[in-house]
Amino acid sequence: MRSDPNLLPEKIRVRGIYLLPNILTTAALFAAFYSIVAAMKGLFDVAASAIFIAMIADGLDGRVARLTHTQTDFGAQYDSLSDMVAFGVAPALVIYSWSLANLGKIGWVVAFVYTAAAALRLARFNIQPVDYDKRYFQGLPSPPSAAVLAAIVWLGDTYQVSGRPFVIPVAMITLCMAAFMVSGIRYHSFKQLDFKGRVPFIVVAALVFVIAGVAMAPAQVLFIVFITYAVSGPIITLWQLRKVKQRYKLEGKRKK
Repeated sequence: MRSDPNLLPEKIRVRGIYLLPNILTTAALFAAFYSIVAAMKGLFDVAASAIFIAMIADGLDGRVARLTHTQTDFGAQYDSLSDMVAFGVAPALVIYSWSLANLGKIGWVVAFVYTAAAALRLARFNIQPVDYDKRYFQGLPSPPSAAVLAAIVWLGDTYQVSGRPFVIPVAMITLCMAAFMVSGIRYHSFKQLDFKGRVPFIVVAALVFVIAGVAMAPAQVLFIVFITYAVSGPIITLWQLRKVKQRYKLEGKRKK
């Protein structure tokens, strides 16, 4: 039985659209794999920049899927597995090769703790309820956590310093990123921002300065941006707890 030729273009078009987000996910996975290979060869600037390329591809695949209405369970699972390699395994191996290897067994244990924390963070994200508050993430997302480690390596390569003298601070930062990922600290997701509508002028000006800064000094600016985001969660949480305590104190005085 011959198929209707009028239906063939539509089938081909649909299959092509469904392929688009998966290509971007594959690009993120490839960048992560290349980052590991580059770190093994001692090309730490390339290894670090490849992680940021993986972040860009990972950020695009979901948006492309939503724009083309091609979200599927397969795509979600594939994206999660790619994230595990790009933001769990790759940054841990890159930071280990650059610095943590100088700690011996302790170094690879620290790297493993980070990888395990990224896996736990992704697993928790995958099973969260559909009606969760999309304005916030529970725990530090794995991409900005990986960006902090990648930026540290990139900074070291930019200033031509090895990771050996800084192995203790690097290990502490790596463990902090792991702890932030598995914590219950809330982080702004920025999903409530409406990029299609009008935004204040100050937002556009800030984006211009950030883009210019990344173009002039990518390692420095990216480190400042992502370490600021990483510590913003604990700082905001402590500030909110302080306000709650002050409110309870005021209510207690009023009752007396």
